[in-house]
Amino acid sequence: MKIEIVVGNIVKQPDMEAVVNSANANLRLGSGVAGAIHMAAGPKLEEYCKPFAPLALGAGLITPGFKLANPWIIHVRSAHYINNDEPEKYMQMALESMLRLANDNDIRSLAMPAIGTGMFKFPAMLAARIICQSLHRANELAPFLQTVRICLTDADMVQLFESANAEVQTSTV
Repeated sequence: MKIEIVVGNIVKQPDMEAVVNSANANLRLGSGVAGAIHMAAGPKLEEYCKPFAPLALGAGLITPGFKLANPWIIHVRSAHYINNDEPEKYMQMALESMLRLANDNDIRSLAMPAIGTGMFKFPAMLAARIICQSLHRANELAPFLQTVRICLTDADMVQLFESANAEVQTSTV
């Protein structure tokens, strides 16, 4: 699987089959990534999500992309780093949910944010390590997934994720 690490807007990835939403429990318009995805997808997304709320910690949900160029949105709920117990465990579970949903829906490409690093206060380097470790084990849960693009806010985050990715690659060789 190819891992791309870029500065990019998660809602402007038309060549990806799915985008990943770092969702809140209510699966509603929020701030950050959730807000951007809901705004771009339009109000039908929030209406569609209502029966599935609250989304449990570590869980995932796939929905249509509605007004997005992407056919699918994979919503995952990570833990709040300060307010929840065992945040690393729930981050891992959220990533596994993302990979399982991609596999179950024959998704071969997806764009994802730095899950949990915004409103959920996950330390960026810790999130980068957990995300990169999960992606390097993706063949177990999503063998058909060919490309994952991690869309980040700035060059510093790209450097951090590239460092974490290199660290994981070195430890798996």
